[in-house]
Amino acid sequence: MKNNHTLIIGGGIVGATLALKLAQAQMPVTIIDARPERSEADWQQVLGKRDARVYALSLASIGLLKDVGAWQKIAASERKADYTQMQVWQLNGRGELLFGDSDDANNGNDSSNSNQNAEPKMLGSMVEPAVIEYALWQRLSASDVSQYLTVIDGHKVVDMDWLGSAQGYRVTLDDGTVIDARLLVGADGRGSFVRKQAAIELDVLDYNQTAICCAIQTEKPHQATARQAMLPTGTLALLPLADITDEDKINPQHWQSIVWTLPRNQALALLEETPRYIADKLAAASHYELGAIREIESIASFPLAAQQAKSYVADNLVLIGDAAHGVHPLAGQGLNLGMLDVKVLSEQLSHDYARSGNKLWGTNQTLRSYERLRRPHNSLMMHSFSALNWLFAGSLAQMRPIQQLRNEGMYRVSKIKPLMRLFAKQASGV
Repeated sequence: MKNNHTLIIGGGIVGATLALKLAQAQMPVTIIDARPERSEADWQQVLGKRDARVYALSLASIGLLKDVGAWQKIAASERKADYTQMQVWQLNGRGELLFGDSDDANNGNDSSNSNQNAEPKMLGSMVEPAVIEYALWQRLSASDVSQYLTVIDGHKVVDMDWLGSAQGYRVTLDDGTVIDARLLVGADGRGSFVRKQAAIELDVLDYNQTAICCAIQTEKPHQATARQAMLPTGTLALLPLADITDEDKINPQHWQSIVWTLPRNQALALLEETPRYIADKLAAASHYELGAIREIESIASFPLAAQQAKSYVADNLVLIGDAAHGVHPLAGQGLNLGMLDVKVLSEQLSHDYARSGNKLWGTNQTLRSYERLRRPHNSLMMHSFSALNWLFAGSLAQMRPIQQLRNEGMYRVSKIKPLMRLFAKQASGV
């Protein structure tokens, strides 16, 4: 069994999900998380506060979380905000795209009472990071996986040595612990230590933009719709947040997570202002799509850049999630791409292991297959988001011919219902 051992460095959502997938397949796996272990009381303290950040989980990501037993816990907690529509519009033109099933009931022959009364189909769900992490933390210690899964919290990797393809890697932790692993997985984020130690280079695109994120309570309800305005300064996303207090539940669907992309200097200047000033500017920027902003919480910011590792794999080593790629947040697909990495890698590992008669684990051929399946797709997504950002933001994007093409393109696409349904299906990841 030692030859099948996998060591995952990085205990975030992507790394933890892969660890559970492998343990469920009865493959011995160790996961190292540099963050100290949280007690149940610590978790409840974290979960007691509303987080301004959310992940827009696609149906594919939700399916993967169901597979590892985490989504069931998230659903039971009701700490999620499902959305049934996605609205994308630009303020300086007629273009608007509305994804969802709201128009299907009035389409063609779908006029029966059963269709008219049917619940709208969920396109995805907005979930706070800590809610997902807590569900995964509960699953990591469950009895059905504990025989195959070892979790090491509160320690960093300080050294990693390749011992040859037959043996894999020897990893040393900051407390002197040494671990040998046939396969080393880097799931340790954008600044990946694993990627750097493996001397894998990185392509980086700095957008010279900063995203302001916060939680807001709006005058009008979000109606289970994820909204994104394409502004001359960048994108403004208004994403449904779960109702967590009794007061929220009496008057539901009024809390939103905001990701507001601005030129870096403009964002930094705005962050110097009072919360009330920022709230008023934000409402005006959205043209009061959901009315006035009553409350604003947890204002934070982060610089925006896209990046991709020039290779996802090396001998006995593979990168997943943000360690391999990072995209512009305008479509909210960063985590979803990482979860698709997990799905493909776990399937490739299990398939090739079974095909070898349960002898070969994490071979170069297997890892290269994973890279061929994931890197082109991730690269396409990264460049597509960059192109969309260029198309709507910046001085060139405001030239009249570009505006006219943009307006007409969005208008034409919005009228082609099969194409709109295809886009919605692609966004769901299934």
